[in-house]
Amino acid sequence: MSEEAKKHNYSADSIQALEGMEHVRMRPSMYIGDVGVRGLHHLVYEVVDNSIDEALAGHCDTIKVTINEDNSITTEDNGRGIPVGLHKKEGVSALEVVMTKIGAGGKFDKDSYKVSGGLHGVGVSCVNALSEHLKATVYREGKIWEQEYERGKTLYPVKTIGDSDRNGTVVTFKPDPQIFNQTLEYNYDTLASRLRELAFLNKGITVVLTDLRHKDEEGNVISETFFSEEGLTEFVKYLDATREPLMKDVIAFEGEKNGIPVEVAMIYNTSYAENLHSYVNNINTHEGGTHLTGFRRGLTHTLKKYADSSGLTDKLKFDISGDDFREGLTAIISVKVAEPQFEGQTKTKLGNREVSASVSQAVSEMLTDYLEEHPDDAKTIVQKVILAAQARHAAQKAREMVQRKTVMSIGGLPGKLSDCSEQDPAKCEVFLVEGDSAGGTAKQGRDRAFQAILPLRGKILNVEKAMQHKVFENEEIKNIFTALGVTIGTEEDSKALNLSKLRYHKIVIMCDADIDGSHIATLILTFFFRYMKELIENGHVYIATPPLYLVKRGAKKRYAWTDKERDEVVAEFGDGSKIQRYKGLGEMNAEQLWDTTMNPEFRTMRQVHIENGSEADRIFSMLMGDEVPPRREFIEKNAIYANIDA
Repeated sequence: MSEEAKKHNYSADSIQALEGMEHVRMRPSMYIGDVGVRGLHHLVYEVVDNSIDEALAGHCDTIKVTINEDNSITTEDNGRGIPVGLHKKEGVSALEVVMTKIGAGGKFDKDSYKVSGGLHGVGVSCVNALSEHLKATVYREGKIWEQEYERGKTLYPVKTIGDSDRNGTVVTFKPDPQIFNQTLEYNYDTLASRLRELAFLNKGITVVLTDLRHKDEEGNVISETFFSEEGLTEFVKYLDATREPLMKDVIAFEGEKNGIPVEVAMIYNTSYAENLHSYVNNINTHEGGTHLTGFRRGLTHTLKKYADSSGLTDKLKFDISGDDFREGLTAIISVKVAEPQFEGQTKTKLGNREVSASVSQAVSEMLTDYLEEHPDDAKTIVQKVILAAQARHAAQKAREMVQRKTVMSIGGLPGKLSDCSEQDPAKCEVFLVEGDSAGGTAKQGRDRAFQAILPLRGKILNVEKAMQHKVFENEEIKNIFTALGVTIGTEEDSKALNLSKLRYHKIVIMCDADIDGSHIATLILTFFFRYMKELIENGHVYIATPPLYLVKRGAKKRYAWTDKERDEVVAEFGDGSKIQRYKGLGEMNAEQLWDTTMNPEFRTMRQVHIENGSEADRIFSMLMGDEVPPRREFIEKNAIYANIDA
């Protein structure tokens, strides 16, 4: 066989085993992040990433994911099929090596895959180790091959079970309840968001998600097919569907710069938010990195050059900053890197220096061509930039007022804040409470040693529709900044958040369990997502869950958080049970609020995570923007307060 033929021959020898997998089950969080809901779904992404790698290599165009009735998962692709021949070094089938050796796979062999996705090559063997049962079926070389495993251990050698003229791999796995003891139930929408994202990032690939657990009103199994012909251009349109565009067309580029495939799509809208989403080998790099730096540099340099030459900025008495060029911009940057180096707290920040220049060059060429060919759009963009610069100067003054209040001593804290006595921020928590009434109850019921209370007056400003200086001028928002002790804005980045003096490591949103309460919580979350995203990313933001009901019968009483829990308690207590429906926090006395919602020993709090940055961006825009129909559709689909008492 020639050297060229060897290079493209994907065989058993292409599989390299890097290390064993003995301690995966002992410390699963090291491999998949956690053993909660996120880790459970991450198992699916790891298996799907193998199929995406086959697609990137040009050998697969259809991927199917099925949630089975027992919450097991089946993934299927029409790729080449995992090699099944004897692995010389390990002495067993290459399929068994891939399934039972951590880090084993063709993606570590440069001759098999030029680039690959997946989170740092953890791979399907990790999924196998954390599944109580897994079955791999391979269609390859005219035959059907099969092997099964229990908790990562093989039940029998790879065997042939029939003949077939198709190619591909089918993997069915059931997560191990010994590992995932919080939940084993897959969320359809969570999987759909990620698979939709993969379809946008890899145009021309068909991804099908089917849920056998549920049926629609007509009795059909729930299923969606994700396919994108235009890739990132369609992705940008999807994200910006509820925003008003400033231009007719999406500005897009796809090509290779210095050996690095770069794809960029962007559009300006009338909003005041900057929405940049970056990916490396299909991994969402929400901490950014060199590719994002390159995009910003290319964008700023090219637009500034055009704005200066157009004469539109001649009358400005101050310089335009990089932030001004990105206000109202939605952009997606996707690069493919053979050997990505990740940095940052969650290992999602790209560190490869060579990528920056490639992306900057690509963006510069793309924008230069577009601006020359679309002079009307170019003028509109520059006018938007000028308005952003003027608003930034107004916001700077408003922000300086916030900073002055924040850096003052305790006397400078908001008057309504009831602070705690503990000085260690890691032990302190602050409750953002809706209204003075609930705030008064919370102040009486709290533990003053470590719990602070900040009552908010009604509904805070909807930051999704407000200019930046209006946000910083808002009294309630100024109080939040001041109470938390955080500052915003540096010379390098006027939107950067400084958490070095954060006064509480738990920030708890505590609102009524009704529609108004949910709206207020959403307004606060929108503010955090747009202006304090680092608080969410660092795990500081929580939502309190007060009970909906108190069920009594004689001396017995119990709280219920759902209708189902209420019915179960009533059934247990029997006839004569009395049900009290809490319509607001103010209806509870201080002792009840402490017992159910604030006592760390018994309370339930939901930590806020950003599972999918682009999808979160789209949903906040839809919920808090101007477009009514998509918001109504979303609320109807997700409503949980349909039967609230009058």
